[in-house]
Amino acid sequence: MSLGYAEKLSFREDVGTVGMPEIFDPPELVQNKIEELAVMVQKSKHLVVFTGAGISTSSGIPDFRGPKGVWTLQRAGKGVPNASLPFHRAVPSLTHMALVELERAGLLKFIISQNVDSLHLRSGFPREKLSELHGNSFKEICPCCKTEYLRDFEIETIGLKDTPRRCSDKNCGARLKDTVLDWEDALPPAEMNSAKEHCGSADLVLCLGTSLQITPACNMPLMSIKNGGRVAIVNLQATPKDKKANLVIHGLVDKVIAGVMSKLNLQIPPYIRTDLVQLTLRHSLKKKCVRWTLRVTSIHGLRAPLPFIQSIEISFPERPDMKPVVLKEQPFSLQRETSMNRSFFMLLKLNFSDGCSCLSSSIGWPVDFQKQKDSFVRDRTLVIRELQCAAERESCAGQQEILERECSPRAETAIHAIVTNIVRYDMGDDKVPLPRDTGMNSGGSNPAKRDMEGTGCYPAAPKKLKYFFLKDGKLNC
Repeated sequence: MSLGYAEKLSFREDVGTVGMPEIFDPPELVQNKIEELAVMVQKSKHLVVFTGAGISTSSGIPDFRGPKGVWTLQRAGKGVPNASLPFHRAVPSLTHMALVELERAGLLKFIISQNVDSLHLRSGFPREKLSELHGNSFKEICPCCKTEYLRDFEIETIGLKDTPRRCSDKNCGARLKDTVLDWEDALPPAEMNSAKEHCGSADLVLCLGTSLQITPACNMPLMSIKNGGRVAIVNLQATPKDKKANLVIHGLVDKVIAGVMSKLNLQIPPYIRTDLVQLTLRHSLKKKCVRWTLRVTSIHGLRAPLPFIQSIEISFPERPDMKPVVLKEQPFSLQRETSMNRSFFMLLKLNFSDGCSCLSSSIGWPVDFQKQKDSFVRDRTLVIRELQCAAERESCAGQQEILERECSPRAETAIHAIVTNIVRYDMGDDKVPLPRDTGMNSGGSNPAKRDMEGTGCYPAAPKKLKYFFLKDGKLNC
């Protein structure tokens, strides 16, 4: 897995205490504490969850201060640890998905996250109920109009620097910036203010997988105590705030949360990931022939990568005169010349990279240069939700649906949504199932407009969250 975030951080000698021993409460004690925590959650009127790197270790992302954490190994001169999956293909843990269900059940009001892995948003947790204190490695923001863009690839920079892309608003067009903080960067005011407001209103702050050492974030959970609230901590290591907490559980976060969900009679929903791909066919007339170019690109633009596609096989059923081809380098592009009087059917087989729960998906494309198709835009949220519901019912990834088609006399562009991952969670197991060919490591606000994937068989996202479509080569609302 790419640990670019850790490698891009400026050097800092003092990163706090690292490499502390892990503590495991006896099984019987853990069970008693799980029952106590379940009662606390059930009785809470304003539950806030405060998360750290420990909730993502079962997703294959190393933590920072554990025995094999990033900073622990760096201090020992061993460099950045290896991980099991590309960062962009990591799946939410059991805990991430349990928090989604707690919010849907009306029990969880807000999450404050110190992580930059985007797994809370990837899980489907509402953006307006999430404060990302240290930023997001997959998110860009326009410094002028504050539009957020959630990507399916890791942003190139950290430290609030300019990125290669610009705001899609035709009245703005400002250069976008990354959102991940470096050591000396101040916490973003909007995220921090929302976090403080909810901590002050909370009657229970549940800290999960965090050593509570990074200031000023680590002091926020204690704000609830001043107003009569309580604090519960689930972490494998001791924290500086343990003595002030009402409950401390030393155990695996996934196992504890699975136990709490069981006591609350709540099911943990599956994670269903949907990726988007854009197909463009442009052509020009040349006597009785047509010279055409096919491009398969990200909806974020030609220069943005498609990290979930490894290669594309293109064939032409019923046309033996047209040779098949395999595209292995991005941007995926194919140029051909053919008779304008002969239609054909083009079959694209998208071969997926590691981290997908299926090997490939196929898209059929009938081409007739003498007929122009109709343009349309479907309700993206509704189509993706229906697609994911169907994938969940049939337990089958690789299904796809067209979201949008734009046709002109010389070009046709289509955007497809493809289910590339389905992960189910066993509440009796403290490990999260990972996709094929992967390992596992043991154990990184005010509402804003955003561009992100829909997830789950649930009601559509609030109207305040904007989705973006590609028009004439540019992203537009």
